[in-house]
Amino acid sequence: MFKPISLYYADGYKVGHKRMLAPGTDYLAGSWIPRTIKYAPKGVERITSFGQQLTMRWLNDEFQENFFNVPVEAAQKFGKDMSAYLMQPYDSAHFEDLHKLGYLPIKIKALPEGIETFPNIPHMTFINTVKGYAWLTLYLETIISSLAWKPSTSATIARQYKRNAVKWVMKTDPSNLWLTDFMCHDFSARGLSPWDMLSSGLGHATSHKGSDTLIVIPGARYFYNEGEDDMPIFSVNASEHSVSTTKIFTVGEKQMILDWLKEIPEGIFSMVADTFSLWEFIEYLKDAKVKAAVLARAGKLVVRPDSGNPVDIICGEGVGSYLPSYDPRNKGVVELLWDIFGGTINEQGYKVLDSHIGAIYGDSINIDRQVQIYERLAAKGFAATNIVLGVGSFTYQMNTRDTLGFAAKGTWFEANDKEYNIYKDPVTDDGSKKSLKGLLAVLQDEKGQYYCKTECTHEEENSGVLQTIFQDGKFFNETSLTEIRAKIN
Repeated sequence: MFKPISLYYADGYKVGHKRMLAPGTDYLAGSWIPRTIKYAPKGVERITSFGQQLTMRWLNDEFQENFFNVPVEAAQKFGKDMSAYLMQPYDSAHFEDLHKLGYLPIKIKALPEGIETFPNIPHMTFINTVKGYAWLTLYLETIISSLAWKPSTSATIARQYKRNAVKWVMKTDPSNLWLTDFMCHDFSARGLSPWDMLSSGLGHATSHKGSDTLIVIPGARYFYNEGEDDMPIFSVNASEHSVSTTKIFTVGEKQMILDWLKEIPEGIFSMVADTFSLWEFIEYLKDAKVKAAVLARAGKLVVRPDSGNPVDIICGEGVGSYLPSYDPRNKGVVELLWDIFGGTINEQGYKVLDSHIGAIYGDSINIDRQVQIYERLAAKGFAATNIVLGVGSFTYQMNTRDTLGFAAKGTWFEANDKEYNIYKDPVTDDGSKKSLKGLLAVLQDEKGQYYCKTECTHEEENSGVLQTIFQDGKFFNETSLTEIRAKIN
């Protein structure tokens, strides 16, 4: 039995399209384009170009390993499956010819990764390079679509998180602007598929250096040319509920804190604080021995609540709520830690916690809550740098291909030496599905804004900022995560 080959990564209706092309079609061109931001998170106005290099290297590896390097009988078996699937005889000769060719006869052009565009600017264009393989151009649509939307969408959202952090740090603690690289930490891995862990994790890493998504480390090296000894992301020692309970049920929570501070005597240590009661955990920090151990330690203890409304837990519900005035929930974690450990008041007049103590919250964070947290901390006189946010699958799994309207569409074909511009424009749509027509070029105006020229001549199509990144199994104009970060920052 053959392992599933790459041809199966397609919508079922794709297998019949070769016979439906215009007679004599030799070449077919298409585009990959984000069409709208109407479903994007608040604040997103432009879309970050990211993931094209990742997509094409993964796709090429997949076809090499699971199509070109397997016996041709696997392609023949695919044809037999399609005969049964479509309930009529199916001719798989074109798949067998592709197998014999030994590479993907496709040319991919892409925007430089890390730049931003408004909607309706193509991030990739593609065309077959060998006559007779026009059918392949959009046969690959399904797998390219499934691969390419996530990294760009996550990179776009990560960039908005970074913008929000920069805005509020500039307002409340500008001398610590460097912390914005670490204030939004990727917690999403456990809520994503393995591909999304990689692609979304890399997308997050275009704007941030804090991440618990380990696959980003080799991913950045293999797909984005980071050095084998370079570390693209960073994290800290941290506990979780299971290890907390094993200690709590043997020595008690206060002793657990003391033991762990001794066990990990330096560096940042994040300690989950709500295994049972967050407020009792904070009470333990007032104990003279515990407080002294925190302040004597060569590093920072980071308190991590993990349940409840994140805005209220961090910032407090405020005096005047239904709670008694003495209830710790009125103050929230940051103010309670200030009451115990103090800190400094910076030049802008905002409170910054003592360097030995901090807080992180990583449950149900999204962009709206990020902004609310910064706003409410500032209103209470606290700098945004007092809190790290764990950005998890509540952000990165709550998106689809439609979040930024990504789609691949045919734009041009050549049949019997005659060229045709093609497009779609559904009368029942709001206009967002109207596709681009003809050969395409992306140019910049006098203000540096990107725009798309449609119905180009071949000479015009070869101009502009789209650059060849893949052709006939080879890669060109490769970039690195470091270079992408430089564009974004």
